[in-house]
Amino acid sequence: MLYVDAYLSPSDARNVPPLLAPSEVTNADAIVGTHDHGDHIDRPTWPDMAKASPGAIFVTPLSVRDAIVADLNLPADRVVGLDDGISTTLHGVKITALPAAHELLVVDPVTGFHECLGVIIEGNGFCLYHAGDTCIYEGIQQRLRRWKLDLAFIPINGRDAKRLKSGCIGNMTYQEAVDLAGAIRPGMTIPTHFEMFNGNTENPQLFMDYIAVKYPYLHAAIPVHGERTIISENDVRYRIRRHERIPRLQSDSEHL
Repeated sequence: MLYVDAYLSPSDARNVPPLLAPSEVTNADAIVGTHDHGDHIDRPTWPDMAKASPGAIFVTPLSVRDAIVADLNLPADRVVGLDDGISTTLHGVKITALPAAHELLVVDPVTGFHECLGVIIEGNGFCLYHAGDTCIYEGIQQRLRRWKLDLAFIPINGRDAKRLKSGCIGNMTYQEAVDLAGAIRPGMTIPTHFEMFNGNTENPQLFMDYIAVKYPYLHAAIPVHGERTIISENDVRYRIRRHERIPRLQSDSEHL
């Protein structure tokens, strides 16, 4: 089981409460954090997840790998650092990094490592792209066309001067996300990063309406909180097959 950018810390700033407690992540083979922001690499929860899943490997940008090991007191052999074009294979699943432009492509001038990444995950004949936090940048479409993507997770919350001035760096607009999906043609596209924090949101239905009109041959969906979404192949294209309700957690700190 892979977890990508699992944000499990409770916070008054959240609009959506955590669906799991870190101690309940007992089935993880890999825990991927695309960049060192709290809603992507959730530092307070990683030690608890490491204890709950003692065989899990943590995957981070190479730019922060050593800091994660030192700051969180994680064993060095349990933390793998990736950068552009670098891959790791865990339990038969290949994870490959590519740059992400969180407003801008930020590269350390000394090491050349990227601060933010997206990941391609390949296993069991299935290939998905998780963009992390990114805007469109020159060459991203060509990079992604190297893979036949079954599923893509793409942020849609956008960006503007007000947010950037306050230190809130942004992502693609929903229109840009639709056009990226149109360029790379995944079997299914899932919009992300649109509702967790006030002032940094977007209506995902705008994404759905636009992709339906502009690229009617593409499939997209908005998953439901607390439901497991199963995607099945149907004549090369992919559709939501069914939703299964995840059992309600009994923890006092968690509310589904």
